[in-house]
Amino acid sequence: MHGNTSGLRPAQLKALSNLYRRRIEPGRIGSPELARNLAELSADVRREVGVLIDRRGRVISVSVADAKTTEFPDLRMGENRLSGFHLLHTHPRGGALSKGDLSTLFLRRLDAVSAIEVRGEGQPGLVHTAHLTPPGTVGEEEDWRILPPVPAFQIDEFDLGAQVQALEEEIARAAVGREAKKDHERAILVQIDQGEFDAEERLEELAELARTAGAEVVHRELVYRRNLKPGTLVGAGKLEELTSRAYHLDADLLIFGQELGPAQAREIEAATGLKIIDRTQLILDIFALHAQGVESRLQVELAQLRYMKPRLLGAGAQLSRIGGSAGSAAGGAIGTRGPGETKLELDRRRINDRLSFLERQLENVSARREERRKQRARNDVPVISIVGYTNAGKSTLLNTFTHAAEEPRRVLAENKLFATLRPTSRQGYLEGIGPVVLTDTVGFIRDLPKDLTRAFRSTLEEIGDADVLLHVVDAASPGADTRLDAVNRILEELGFRDMPTVIALNKADAAAPDTLEREVERTDGAGIPVSALQNVGLTELKDALADAVAGVQRAELARQEEARALSARYQ
Repeated sequence: MHGNTSGLRPAQLKALSNLYRRRIEPGRIGSPELARNLAELSADVRREVGVLIDRRGRVISVSVADAKTTEFPDLRMGENRLSGFHLLHTHPRGGALSKGDLSTLFLRRLDAVSAIEVRGEGQPGLVHTAHLTPPGTVGEEEDWRILPPVPAFQIDEFDLGAQVQALEEEIARAAVGREAKKDHERAILVQIDQGEFDAEERLEELAELARTAGAEVVHRELVYRRNLKPGTLVGAGKLEELTSRAYHLDADLLIFGQELGPAQAREIEAATGLKIIDRTQLILDIFALHAQGVESRLQVELAQLRYMKPRLLGAGAQLSRIGGSAGSAAGGAIGTRGPGETKLELDRRRINDRLSFLERQLENVSARREERRKQRARNDVPVISIVGYTNAGKSTLLNTFTHAAEEPRRVLAENKLFATLRPTSRQGYLEGIGPVVLTDTVGFIRDLPKDLTRAFRSTLEEIGDADVLLHVVDAASPGADTRLDAVNRILEELGFRDMPTVIALNKADAAAPDTLEREVERTDGAGIPVSALQNVGLTELKDALADAVAGVQRAELARQEEARALSARYQ
């Protein structure tokens, strides 16, 4: 027996317990006798009373609660099946099926939900029933079909069993057709707007991240919430709406633009029955998908393990700590003597061991990279680091600068976020300077997950060894302003904001003239419109880079002269 039974008399509790003995004909909603018993009890206790009935006609649960707060068995029904139970409950104040009744029907995937109106003296009135409809049903605006109400004495005339069988067959048939057409995970995106001016742009970027990860975006939802709900961020009502939309669009994935805590992800998954990931997990997945070099793979695995570690879960009381005792003499209670570690702790220990191993491997890689940097410094070859927002066209520009059209010199350049992750260096040539080394770095993104920032810090810090930065901006992007600022913030956090920088406004051929003009103004006239794909403006860009490198060289010569003069004075 479930629900709030406080204040009930022993006779009332006994009457509720007797409901377990009731049996109805399999495949029926109920029986006139059961309807009368429920109505009498509901009038007596002055609350809603409900029973959960399985397909064999057995009452398996009795609740003194409304439909939304009724406790249900923890079942894992198949994707193309219903739960195998229907709910028959009372409405002491009369009335048709409530919104809570219909939401419970949909979210619990019940065979049906029925409400019995209770009239004076505890007599059963009309019985209201609803069942689900298959996704994409023509002519149905809701997720359910509400049947005409019938008197309680006709409650056993509707063939629920045949209706459920036909419904499951239709759901399975539709699922087979959809599965044949589906070659990607279908995702619904949720971006929460807390008053940010760039909320829509963030949603667009989330869609691009999902596409890069291989998902098919079937719906985007921008949800305004000044104050976030602690457990579900968007509230139970919005989650029900999203679940309904996923049901109709055959979506199996819900992606949030905000980072979710472990408890939040679990609660949202329990409420929707969908696979839940957040923006951080999505970016980590993209990095894992595109990581090619040894260093990139090590850094991505390091970031994934750091993200996963606080999200490990035990299984409740059965995984509580087992005391590591050496028998009864050690004082452990009976049933608690064992190896001393739970499955959860073993997983954490394995992750810690793997983290230590990866960090040692990365230290070795960093040492080798340091040797290469020293070699370049001894050769006195100027280094230009190409930085910018992800998918701004850095790799395409590097290929164009170094005439690397063919493998193996060609750097991968795709219209995807984070297509290249490892720093790639190629030798180029600048008029008046001579040979230079151009290094393509990993693309930046706003609010870069902290686990990735830590994993890639050694790679990003290599930017500081450059003589000049080439900041590539996607001028054709609607959010070019905010992306420019995001890169500058990251450079400032790394301590590289004051380095000599040349700004290339890439994709100028695809940018609107007024947008391009605005970006030039935002950079105080320093931005140079170019198109790496169309070879437009590259001469001007190379001249600007040569001037910047020459300025650095002059400053270095002046510093050396000053040092020599100071040394001579002391001698």
